[in-house]
Amino acid sequence: MIETPKSSFKRLIEPGQRLMPGVIICITIALATTFIADHYGGPTLLYALLFGMTLHFLTEEGRCLAGVEFTSRTILRLGVALLGVRITLDEVAALGVAPIFMVIAGVTLTIAVGALLARILGLSRDMGLLTGGSVAICGASAALALSAVMPRHETHERNTIMTVVAVTTLSTVAMIVYPLLVSLLGLSDNEAGVFLGGTIHDVAQVVGAGYMISEDTGSVATLVKLLRVAMLVPAVVMFIFLFRKSRAEGSNGKVPMLPGFLVAFIVIVLINSLGWIPTMATEMATDLSRWCLVAAIAGLGIKTSFQKLAVVGWKPVILMVAETIFLLLFVLGFIYFGLGEL
Repeated sequence: MIETPKSSFKRLIEPGQRLMPGVIICITIALATTFIADHYGGPTLLYALLFGMTLHFLTEEGRCLAGVEFTSRTILRLGVALLGVRITLDEVAALGVAPIFMVIAGVTLTIAVGALLARILGLSRDMGLLTGGSVAICGASAALALSAVMPRHETHERNTIMTVVAVTTLSTVAMIVYPLLVSLLGLSDNEAGVFLGGTIHDVAQVVGAGYMISEDTGSVATLVKLLRVAMLVPAVVMFIFLFRKSRAEGSNGKVPMLPGFLVAFIVIVLINSLGWIPTMATEMATDLSRWCLVAAIAGLGIKTSFQKLAVVGWKPVILMVAETIFLLLFVLGFIYFGLGEL
């Protein structure tokens, strides 16, 4: 049978038509929650997640499911890759050796402590590693990126949602409490920047808390935080190798050495470091990354039910609070021993 131009065109647009309903719903949630957050305050990602969870019934109807899956996976990975426009190698080098060492040690130890505490609490190692990575690196964004390379099982998405909810809530609380702690401890502007950038989970909350104190504190806090974001690359690589066997068993032995979104992240950082990305393009890419992550978290919310989330209990919350306290004490100890001076 000879394929006509009309049938060929129809075959080309079919995937888009199949994905469109679910994608449009996720984008609509992203628009609504961003508007609410911009005008009334609060964490956009958490709003998108909770809004999405109220529409869980849509996953029971096949028309939207494909688009929701696409948004929560493919669009998520695009958003993570575009995070690279926030970082340059010069900015990382300008921090000096001490804060770089602090960030590397803090991220490594927090993930290790997460795995250990998860075992003590009777939770899975996967949960400990995922929560430890999200607390140590960059909150909800790290949780989504690390989750994307972890083996999928029946509790995988539930663990991811729980991690995003908890880390976003803790980050918002930290944005309010930590500046008060900085004042109580009498930290200098630079020390306060190292403290805030090294402990608060999400980038937006770090920026808010830092500039709440002073311009210098905000600048240092942002740079330290972006260094933690850069740790997403080695963390994802570590997770790939750590879960390589599990992923191979679940995908007929075909496991890529590096996922495409991670390679894209590294390439974007390198290009940005060379100064080849115009300021306007950087701003556009940053905004696009944010929109992708908000839409993706809306998709994850749609795929998750309150009933299944309630089964998780309080242990993961206790785990993440403990990880947050550990990171707080580690960074404070680093500063008080004089290693955090810039």
